[in-house]
Amino acid sequence: MKTKEQEIISKVPEVTLIFWIIKILATTLGETGGDAVSMSMNLGYLVSTGIFAAIFLFSVIAQVSAKKFHPVLYWTTIIATTTVGTTLADLVDRSFGIGYAGGTTILLTLLLASLFLWHRALGSIAVDTVCSPESEMFYWVTIMFSQTLGTALGDWTADTAGLGYSGGAILFGAMLAVIAVAYYRTTISSTALFWAAFILTRPLGAVVGDFLDKPIGKGGLDLSRYSASATLLVLIILSIFIFSQKPAKRGH
Repeated sequence: MKTKEQEIISKVPEVTLIFWIIKILATTLGETGGDAVSMSMNLGYLVSTGIFAAIFLFSVIAQVSAKKFHPVLYWTTIIATTTVGTTLADLVDRSFGIGYAGGTTILLTLLLASLFLWHRALGSIAVDTVCSPESEMFYWVTIMFSQTLGTALGDWTADTAGLGYSGGAILFGAMLAVIAVAYYRTTISSTALFWAAFILTRPLGAVVGDFLDKPIGKGGLDLSRYSASATLLVLIILSIFIFSQKPAKRGH
């Protein structure tokens, strides 16, 4: 019989198939939406990062202040992390001249440090333990770093490594498939597999987003960033309202 503490409901969703579908749609939207503001609107990476950072902070404050799980608020915050991650990664990699390899290395270090400090402070980085303001702050900071890292990693794979957008999508898709098999067929920590999958969905979304809106001469489909972003947003909204999502329960 579960104790009262174990029955505490978190404000993050259960990790199900629909969770991963919406997550990939959101990361792809982060790429097309971020590029739409920074490139199509010609606002640049710095200004765009400032805009999306403000949206991200507002969303996180609302999410942490909420008394229960709200799917729309949760996924709005996720989208905010993907858009700020896109422009921030581009700012670090391109405007600061660090390059994809340098940006990826810095962001990976920050992500691992966030996970380490989270585990050190609270004893667990499992999603079903995100039930307090402190754990939520660690959760969202970690996610923001993972989204930013994913953008840099996706660009590095597609451009520097020469795999192109479709090649990058196949690579990251295959890696996610391996993680799925490991989840069902091995005894590897489900928490470790979750974060590995969570991180890898971002570069997958980054290369898919670039594939949708980059010029045909560069391996893309040359679709409008605005129409691609609008289509992805509609798909996310439909997924949220059609498919019921339950909050994760502590001790689940």
